[in-house]
Amino acid sequence: MDSKRALSTTLISVTALTAFGGAPARAETAPPAKTRAWTTPALPRTGIWTAPAQPETRLWTTPARPKTRVWTTTAQPKITAEKPASRNKRIALGQVVQRSWDLKQFRCLDNLWTRESNWNHRARNRSSGAYGIPQALPAGKMRGAGHDWRSNPETQIRWGLAYIKGRYGRPCGAWGHFRSHNWY
Repeated sequence: MDSKRALSTTLISVTALTAFGGAPARAETAPPAKTRAWTTPALPRTGIWTAPAQPETRLWTTPARPKTRVWTTTAQPKITAEKPASRNKRIALGQVVQRSWDLKQFRCLDNLWTRESNWNHRARNRSSGAYGIPQALPAGKMRGAGHDWRSNPETQIRWGLAYIKGRYGRPCGAWGHFRSHNWY
């Protein structure tokens, strides 16, 4: 009798699996899922002939829990943050960080102002009259950033970054314009 009950339970399980979506998913397509079963009492059939009531077994699956792992690497970042050697570059780096620009923007600014004035806050272009680190033309434009614009590199850098932001958006935009036109 027990073997008949086991056989009928297996047949009911296979029938239930077929009725509720077929065979379980293969291991290649989805992670294995936990299978659980519950039993409900069978309703008696009405009519002339009544079969013995057997419980109905249903199966359902729960998704597997995602596995979390710790990932480590020995790769080093391409851009290393170094403290600039020059005082004027350190001032500019601080102001670039205050504007929430990244290190790439500072490198573009460094290339630009190295070509323009070599970061000399007393640099003067004799032919055009441009002055300071950003080579403002006319030089008196920097007066709006502070009264000490002739001697204070911080004032010149602040004015230069505001000029770049207003005209080009970011230092890399100004550097790209400089490379194609030889001025910014």
